[in-house]
Amino acid sequence: MPTAKTRLIHIDDLGELAFMIGRRYKRMSIRIIPGETPRVLVPYFCDLQEAIDFVNLKKEWIKSTLIKLEEKRLRPTVFDENTEFKSRSFSLRVEGATRNDVRLFYYNGILKVQYPDHIPVSHPRIQELIRSGIVEALRREAKHFLPKRLEELAKYHGFNYRVVTIKNLKSRWGSCSTVNNINLNLHLMRLPDRLIDYVLIHELCHTVEKNHGPGFWNLLDKCTGGMARQLDAEMKKYRTQLF
Repeated sequence: MPTAKTRLIHIDDLGELAFMIGRRYKRMSIRIIPGETPRVLVPYFCDLQEAIDFVNLKKEWIKSTLIKLEEKRLRPTVFDENTEFKSRSFSLRVEGATRNDVRLFYYNGILKVQYPDHIPVSHPRIQELIRSGIVEALRREAKHFLPKRLEELAKYHGFNYRVVTIKNLKSRWGSCSTVNNINLNLHLMRLPDRLIDYVLIHELCHTVEKNHGPGFWNLLDKCTGGMARQLDAEMKKYRTQLF
């Protein structure tokens, strides 16, 4: 079956949508998948402007759906015995115990959190302590891994930077200053290796191209084997903080 042609188009109040034009589509439709760019499926016999008009007619529904998905995405996680949480080097294990405080133990790739079994694990104070423990474990892991990996990638691709700092950033995976100091989010340790590398290369590219213009994306594409846009879209599935 022929591959659908895709065009990324910015729509006011919605942002970027992927218009996918192909023979497989029998009617105009919109597909919204959490963590992915909304898709407009367009039959090959339809005009692109007709598809844009269709989106504008459905704009309120699209906005409402995106808001609901974002609210669901930001709903706080309750860390308990059934929570599956992994970083690059450890897995979380939560268990109740006969004690009066919260204790954290790290051994053999396990971050074990014990909480007082006479208090519900959902109690805000218990959740706060669990989150704090996870953040500190991620911080230690990030400081051990990220600076070395950044140095390796910089040497391989021929970039130069000044210093790298590991931070608990609220809304960014990383940043690069005008003087080429790089900040990296400790939550990168929750990502697959290919996405960790993507963020690091992204910031290294900013040592040469300071904005997100065509020059930046061309350079990033060169360093990622033509996968820049695909990797950038994949990043949308992940959050920069624990919720």
